[in-house]
Amino acid sequence: MARSYTRYILRIMTSTSTQTLELLAPAKTASIGREAILHGADAVYIGGPSFGARDKAGNAISDIAALAEFAHRFHARIFVALNTILHDSELEAARKLVYDCYDAGVDALIVQDMGLLQLDLPPIALHASTQCDIRTPEKARFLSEAGFSQMVLARELTINEIAEVRAAVPQDTVLEHFIHGALCVAYSGQCYISHAHTGRSANRGDCSQACRLPYTLQDKQGRVVAFEKHLLSVKDNNQSANLRALIDAGIRSFKIEGRYKDAPYVKNITGYYRQLLDEILGERPELARASSGTTRLLFTPDPDKTFHRGATDYFSHGRKADIGAFDTPTFTGTLLGTISKIGPDWLEIETNATLANGDGLNYLHKREVRGLRANSVKQSGGVWRVWPNEKIAELQGLRLGLEISRNSDHDWELALTRKSAERRMGISGVFAETANGFALTLRDEDGISATASVNFDKQAAQHPAEAENNLHQQLNRFGNTDFELHDLAIHWSQPWFVPGSLLNKLRRDAVEALQAARTTAYARPARKAAVEPPAQYPEETLSYLANVYNSAAQSFYARHGVKLIAAAYEQHEEAGDVSLMITRHCIRYSLSLCPKQAKGVIGVQGQVRAEPMTLVNGSEKLTLKFDCRACEMHVVGKMKKHILGSAPPAVAPLVFHKNSPAK
Repeated sequence: MARSYTRYILRIMTSTSTQTLELLAPAKTASIGREAILHGADAVYIGGPSFGARDKAGNAISDIAALAEFAHRFHARIFVALNTILHDSELEAARKLVYDCYDAGVDALIVQDMGLLQLDLPPIALHASTQCDIRTPEKARFLSEAGFSQMVLARELTINEIAEVRAAVPQDTVLEHFIHGALCVAYSGQCYISHAHTGRSANRGDCSQACRLPYTLQDKQGRVVAFEKHLLSVKDNNQSANLRALIDAGIRSFKIEGRYKDAPYVKNITGYYRQLLDEILGERPELARASSGTTRLLFTPDPDKTFHRGATDYFSHGRKADIGAFDTPTFTGTLLGTISKIGPDWLEIETNATLANGDGLNYLHKREVRGLRANSVKQSGGVWRVWPNEKIAELQGLRLGLEISRNSDHDWELALTRKSAERRMGISGVFAETANGFALTLRDEDGISATASVNFDKQAAQHPAEAENNLHQQLNRFGNTDFELHDLAIHWSQPWFVPGSLLNKLRRDAVEALQAARTTAYARPARKAAVEPPAQYPEETLSYLANVYNSAAQSFYARHGVKLIAAAYEQHEEAGDVSLMITRHCIRYSLSLCPKQAKGVIGVQGQVRAEPMTLVNGSEKLTLKFDCRACEMHVVGKMKKHILGSAPPAVAPLVFHKNSPAK
């Protein structure tokens, strides 16, 4: 029987002192990463030039170095995703990339391939990617002992399960959890449909997203259970209501998904969670922000106004039936209201919302989302008349009472194209006279201080009150710097005349000195040492699900006690039917056909719907098998012949452990 959640929470809360909360934001580019920092991120994760699990989100090392320099001004951190599985022929290039990242100032690498731990690496911190499939306390403990200082837990874990993991690993191991964004319906790292059907490997950063396609579900007799539904597509993650519970369960890094997302999405979602976490920090003195400064947003964040497929907190509080985005995988936005009138070139919508010229509207017609653009709008009471760009006669399905949604708020989006946030660190200042002139000491919120001084022949001020007022005005002009003055103390024996030009120079020199002091004070996290002798992996046998794709990874697992090691699916050694996707999402449960929901659920023509069930998309067929003991669904299929017959490009033959099962 599982131990109680309350007991775990008590252990966590009584065994820690002040801890930091990290808001971790995605960045497709370095410029988006910079915006993430300004909008409140404590850390940013970004792809390097290669080997990231998003093949179209690569960045040059020079750009990453510039981003790291900017982030470190706020003592924020930069993580580089190097989380694909690697060919033997790629290991040396990956090793060199790790050194390039380290030299560029990167704080940590997010990795999946254990082969990297066998290489000669710089002392850079290592984080275990979500693709490591970290679901159990045993696996989390092993990875911590193997040298990972931070790990991304499986999205499917309940809050109770997170607490169990927290109790099993050392307190210096940071647990990271996705709190917002798109969800992979499979356990990350456990999906091979893309590679089986197209040769594009999700574990190599090139997923074809078969989960977003429409499927027809058939039972064992071939009868249709659901027609043309996006049955493997789930809603987007939104844990905003669970942040306090996640903190209590032991999460310390809160991750936003989206390395393919554009700047407005990152600005909006980062700003949204920054506000929520700051509210919690105000309630919890034992917790602190993981970086420096205060973010001021120049817009009102709203997660409903950027792309999403509906919201779910997934399995945080147990299994739910409504996690699927079965009707459409596209963004329908927020519901505005219903059509009350239709004219020759206009339509009227009853809504309490405010519309604007250029808004994007949509509606559902025959399972498809139809869109239109508001060319111009006019309000009359609670009704808005919309003249769309499209001809009314060509908008199929328009009718009275039809629900209309908005997926593009023109005015709101326009605000995000401009400066939408600023971030400043609070400082206190002391202006003092010296034997030969004056000095200004600045001390920031982290306790870092610096002093600038200037020689000057002192002259008594003819107007003392005016002199002191001028001093305050000149020294409070921090403009576009990273700082804002909260208080200023003046220490002098009498009011002196101090020219404005001298005060400006003193302020600039003090700011420059403080920035240099902050740079000196910043320390990158050190690489966590692995325990010796090597920890034993929780299992002695690994199937293709372990994604062992190179000899270095094989050596890693053998060194940690694994005796039987199979090749990764991408090695094309699994010719028959295998689980191409393993997921906690259960289609039977979502369709109220699960035996656990009600014994003897009756299906078509009075017969119980029995497995196997089949998903059909055109000529593609996938078999569904249900592991009710584990409460998981397996999507089963085989690799297409033309892919199976093709050799994985540039892969050296993988020599397996002598005790590996014969192929």
